[in-house]
Amino acid sequence: MSNQITLNGKLSFNNSNDVTATVKMFEANGKDPIGECVLGAEEKGEFTLHATPNSNNPILYITAELSSSSVVLLSVLSPDFLEKIIQNGLAVNELTTVASAFTCAQFFNGLQLAGNSQGVTIAAKNTPNLVNPVSGTWGDVLVDPFNITQNETLARLNTLAALITASGTGSQQGSAWLGKLFEYSKPLEGNKPVNTAEAMIGIAKSPWLHPTDLFNLFDQAYPLPEDGFPFKPNSKVPPSRRSAPFVPYLSFAPEDFAMILAFGQGGICAPGKLSLDRDGNLWTGLNWMPGAQNGVYQGIGGGLVKLDSTGRLVSPAVTGYTGMGVDGAGWGTAVTDKETCWVTSFNGAIGIYRLEDGEPIYKEVPPELEEALHEIGGLQGIGVAPNGDIWVVGTSSNQMLHFPGGDPTRGRVVVNEKLSDSLSAPFAASIDNSNRVWISNTNGKALVRYAPSEKNTPVDRFILAGGGRGVALDSQGNCWVACNTSPDFPSTTPTDGVSIIEGFALGYPHLSQTVGRNRVTGSVFMIPFDADPMDTIDPVTQKSNLKAYGDGDLNAPWGISVDGNDDVWVANFMGRGVSFMAGARPSGRTSAFTTGDMIHTIHSGSIQMLTDVVVDQAGNLWCANNWNLPQTVMQANPDPAFSTWGGGSGVIVIYGIAKPVQTPVIGPVMTK
Repeated sequence: MSNQITLNGKLSFNNSNDVTATVKMFEANGKDPIGECVLGAEEKGEFTLHATPNSNNPILYITAELSSSSVVLLSVLSPDFLEKIIQNGLAVNELTTVASAFTCAQFFNGLQLAGNSQGVTIAAKNTPNLVNPVSGTWGDVLVDPFNITQNETLARLNTLAALITASGTGSQQGSAWLGKLFEYSKPLEGNKPVNTAEAMIGIAKSPWLHPTDLFNLFDQAYPLPEDGFPFKPNSKVPPSRRSAPFVPYLSFAPEDFAMILAFGQGGICAPGKLSLDRDGNLWTGLNWMPGAQNGVYQGIGGGLVKLDSTGRLVSPAVTGYTGMGVDGAGWGTAVTDKETCWVTSFNGAIGIYRLEDGEPIYKEVPPELEEALHEIGGLQGIGVAPNGDIWVVGTSSNQMLHFPGGDPTRGRVVVNEKLSDSLSAPFAASIDNSNRVWISNTNGKALVRYAPSEKNTPVDRFILAGGGRGVALDSQGNCWVACNTSPDFPSTTPTDGVSIIEGFALGYPHLSQTVGRNRVTGSVFMIPFDADPMDTIDPVTQKSNLKAYGDGDLNAPWGISVDGNDDVWVANFMGRGVSFMAGARPSGRTSAFTTGDMIHTIHSGSIQMLTDVVVDQAGNLWCANNWNLPQTVMQANPDPAFSTWGGGSGVIVIYGIAKPVQTPVIGPVMTK
């Protein structure tokens, strides 16, 4: 049959091919193996599998159960590598097990890989970024300069792989040690693992649960020799290495075992807003051009960047896609369901680009659009409505632009006095299924809800905190808003009527110099979809009774997204991390929490000052490194040695940690 496939492979364990095992080939979304062989000691790890997949574009994966049934190795095969695998063979070992577990975590139930075809494909395609499926060694992205010395991912991967090895070779550890490994690998939602592959999948789903306990198991299995300094003062040598099978390994217990990679090839400087298309490609407008000496007093505007679903650069290096007058994209990048990507600009331009090739849809800005943008000033957020309308936030002019049906030639400034009076350096917008537009404000402390389809087009205000930023709608239509500050944080100089860059020049020093609770400031709010503004005001104090979630933990939160379990992920700007919060109706893995509980914050050397976080169809988080060195951004004459370090470098992926969603996200989040 035309679908018949033959795969040759090599199984290794503890860096040895002297293994016996049962090797099986599975196809994603299938229950039973489609190929199987028993590997004896005489084969020295070499095996051949013949199978006939049911699909023309199958996602295949291999399991290898060693003589001890508690030790199972795994390799999920990227369809991008399938031709190379057929020609050169594949490897199955501890490293491929960890990589496959993390990239595909959200689709494994036990050892059955199943789920949305697009999501599973994206997950499988990312596995080689961590470990090459042909060689069984580290992937090219993992060991590139953006990652190998900038984060703990290589050492984390090796440490977990060593735990797998210890499960099959550490007889001195006994069953108690293995029992603890499975106990500490149980995710928030799910069963206790019964083998090493399931253990890695469990850790991938909840990598923050037991990092210290897992590291202690590693320490027990591979103790650090005490044959040098600091164990022996005045020693002439440092201690010897641990006997772990993979180096480098962790020297200290991590905050979590999240697998994080950075992508910045071709120059990705100061990405603002992120948007994913239906194929999982990532689009982002750059505040500044990579390589330029960028800041609030100088800089060259950036263009539009496209990465594929594995983080590979598609758009032109340095400049990105350009056209239609965009010179320095703001926090406005939005993929539509009409195969276009809209981008706003600090200079008051709107660019509209084809997803197919990144080309602008107009060589010259049409007169109708030019008229709508006349003296509008700097633009930020873009809201794509479920009915196809496009809404653009006029930050510098306190106005909203409306494009019915997403038609660039029909754009107009919204004329509504109450709406205009309610906007104060508006920042982001999201539109619900009732065609209500939810708008955050930089100044003041109000979130605005505008209902253009309702009688008398009501405008409602909900009092939150200052520095309103990202807005996201959960599947129930509840609105989540990130605010740079806490409710009691003193107000800064209003930035109405000034350029966006001048607004940053005025606002950031105040934000960084004024100390909040726990020496941080910031909050997240949830406004129920059916909220009445009057019900959110305390009748006695006349203050808002909406709860400030994360106050004292978050630090200048910016972007915000909702995952497929309706839980919330927040990009911390000054906190340089990604925070995980329980959603409006905690269920599944967050069922033990209450709304707004701060569950964990992920940090990394690769994570800089973030302005956005989005969830893809595989459950990966993508994050925007917007700023790096704030002193460079804020100085008129920065230190020449660091004059190109103001804007953040690249985008970050955190593998398999969130519940997948449908992309592009238009209106409330959807899982299918």
